[in-house]
Amino acid sequence: MGGPQERQPPKDAADATVLVKRVQDGDEAAANELLPLVYEELRARASSYFLHQPANHTLQPTALVHDVFVKLVRSPDNAWQNRAHFCAVASRAMRQVLTDHARRRAKAKHGNRQGVTQLETPATRSVVDVLGLDDALRQLADLNERHARLIELRFFGGLNNSEVAEVLGVSTSTIEKEWRTARAWLAHQLEGRSA
Repeated sequence: MGGPQERQPPKDAADATVLVKRVQDGDEAAANELLPLVYEELRARASSYFLHQPANHTLQPTALVHDVFVKLVRSPDNAWQNRAHFCAVASRAMRQVLTDHARRRAKAKHGNRQGVTQLETPATRSVVDVLGLDDALRQLADLNERHARLIELRFFGGLNNSEVAEVLGVSTSTIEKEWRTARAWLAHQLEGRSA
């Protein structure tokens, strides 16, 4: 129930921050340099989403990372401040790509959510469909936007508490306290939705 493991930013974080700034300034070559620095991190995060999927699942980690990266580079609002902020924006993009894929798949099955992408939740380590998780995060955003964003950053972005604190502009101790509260709320909401 401890949530994602705390990890340290990669040693290339300073390089990624410089490249993110260059991409923001319109340097297209910087996007090609940025990809290898963030690719492995995004791929590791994406791979973790597919642990509970059958081998023939229609969305694969490489395709997810590609879709996320294209979405990020083409975004008209790519004013990334640093690597942590880039990962925060990437977390939102991953969530969007995963939920869009799950919605299309459910629609193709005439609303049947069985077989929709299953993810391990950051709150309970149980498996829940991505649409159930998205529904819960939308409910939480109505109650407390920062708590919803915190969970999104930890789960979809893989950020640790200090990185989340940096992105959200609050202290790490505040994030640690809010993570416990948000995680408990999410666990309660997802109770009964797990696979």
